Amino acid sequence: MSSCGTGGSGGCSESEPYALRVLGDSMQPEFIEGVIIIIDPAGAMRDGSYVTAMHNDELVFRQLRIHDDKYFLQPLNDLYDTVEISGLDAVTGVISQQAGRRRKDRKHYD
Repeated sequence: MSSCGTGGSGGCSESEPYALRVLGDSMQPEFIEGVIIIIDPAGAMRDGSYVTAMHNDELVFRQLRIHDDKYFLQPLNDLYDTVEISGLDAVTGVISQQAGRRRKDRKHYD
């Protein structure tokens, strides 16, 4: 994923929504490579939310799954593994829009 400006005064505020471009195919079929997603750092996180999170010192885009007080990052593409994270502190934001469309208007995958 590529993120908002770095350095200078063009950076992002910690609580202000920002855009990222999806890289790779781990979130296909719903999120194809190159699509722009809007991340809300203050968005409500719940099981099934699409999120960005830090995993192995890398920002990843996955679906948040919560089972028995354990937290997982699940890709939509079955070729990729679901990984466990320590908790919601690893989540950096919730996807609120895709390519100009609000998430609630898009099909939801469970």
